[in-house]
Amino acid sequence: MEKVTKAVIPAAGFGTRFFPITKAMPKEMVPVVDKPVIQYVVEEAVASGCDDILIITGRNKRAIEDHFDVSAELNMHLQNSGNTELLEASERLSDLANIHYIRQKEQRGLGDAVLCAKQHVGDEPFAVLLGDTICLPDTGEKPCTAQLADMLVKYQQPVIGVEVVPEHKIKDYGIIDGKLIEDRVYQIMDIIEKPSPEEAPSNIGAMGRYVLTSEIFEILEHTAPGRKGEIQLTDALAKYTDYLGVIAKSTRYDIGDIDTWIVSNLKLLMMDERYKNLVLQALEK
Repeated sequence: MEKVTKAVIPAAGFGTRFFPITKAMPKEMVPVVDKPVIQYVVEEAVASGCDDILIITGRNKRAIEDHFDVSAELNMHLQNSGNTELLEASERLSDLANIHYIRQKEQRGLGDAVLCAKQHVGDEPFAVLLGDTICLPDTGEKPCTAQLADMLVKYQQPVIGVEVVPEHKIKDYGIIDGKLIEDRVYQIMDIIEKPSPEEAPSNIGAMGRYVLTSEIFEILEHTAPGRKGEIQLTDALAKYTDYLGVIAKSTRYDIGDIDTWIVSNLKLLMMDERYKNLVLQALEK
């Protein structure tokens, strides 16, 4: 199976769990430390070898496009003021990858958002990275998406990233029923969307990173809407003939709601030498 060079980033949700922050700003543009969360996601895709990126957006998401676009006025101002460091950073941001955009016209779920990428992806394998989840690799390891792509090549099967889920969070995840076939690798028999802890077949859940084949599009086209009338990606994945779940050597930082966003910010601030001492000093006051 060929190398994965295309990535799809669904970013069309309303972000209601962040209201009122997201009344006029996309949730994917919420800052984490010193850059918006979606920039972390795009940088992971690029570092994983995906230089052709499709972001699925919706209404009121124009700020995402502006963020990755060239800002001639800003660059001219930085150049005239002699701020070469920020100018170089601005130019790097707009040159990250070939980024395309398409709107999901109705909020019909993650599965429908992925289906919007059918024409762009064609018959190639592709990565899906959720736009509100940061995954940072362990020291010395490849990015999370690159680790999953390697497994797709090795096993010739689609791969989803999974992680151990605390019992009280099981109801928020797609939970797998799988057989461990090697260290950190599960052959998946079934996946259930947001079961209760009592109904869940395991405590291993999908964590927002997927490397899929184009077969998923036909499956999605024949997947009936589930809860809230939405087409769930997990329902489509359950119809794959063979696919794997991989616990990548990485750490995921959830930006799904206000609480996890605050915790993720604090953890990442403490990992960054530029800000760690500032945090410690503030806590001592």
